[in-house]
Amino acid sequence: MNAITSISTPIGNLTVEANTEGVRRIFFSEELIEQTGPADTSAKAIASNAANQLTDYFSGKRHTFNLPLDLSELPPYHRTVLKEVINVPFGKTASYGDVANQTGNPNAARAVGNANANNPISIVIPCHRVIAGNGGLGGYGGRLDRKEFLLRHENAL
Repeated sequence: MNAITSISTPIGNLTVEANTEGVRRIFFSEELIEQTGPADTSAKAIASNAANQLTDYFSGKRHTFNLPLDLSELPPYHRTVLKEVINVPFGKTASYGDVANQTGNPNAARAVGNANANNPISIVIPCHRVIAGNGGLGGYGGRLDRKEFLLRHENAL
């Protein structure tokens, strides 16, 4: 059974969903959501660890995440893109074209944007660090004001 937990952050509530393989989703939620049914002990530990690491990130104590991730339900190219996005360091940005180049498909900037728009693991997979080639913010599924906050939090703007 998946484990679910939520935390409050400066940009809204984040809900973490994990299974025994790793974090499956981190998403913005209107309310704080907590586990209502049984969950596997290892899934609970992964969800709790993710919540703690996110809390540390927002308090400025953490710049990288050390979590198992379960991307198994994503299309192969989305997995490839998000594995490249993870490599964009704290405090830095990359363009959609840069990420496309890293995947070996330099003409796939739109596909990179699509993969980022469908990133199920916000913040830990830092799609907020991927910006337009002209330096503009581009899009962000969690709202542009949140993307701007995250980039400012990381001194990347």
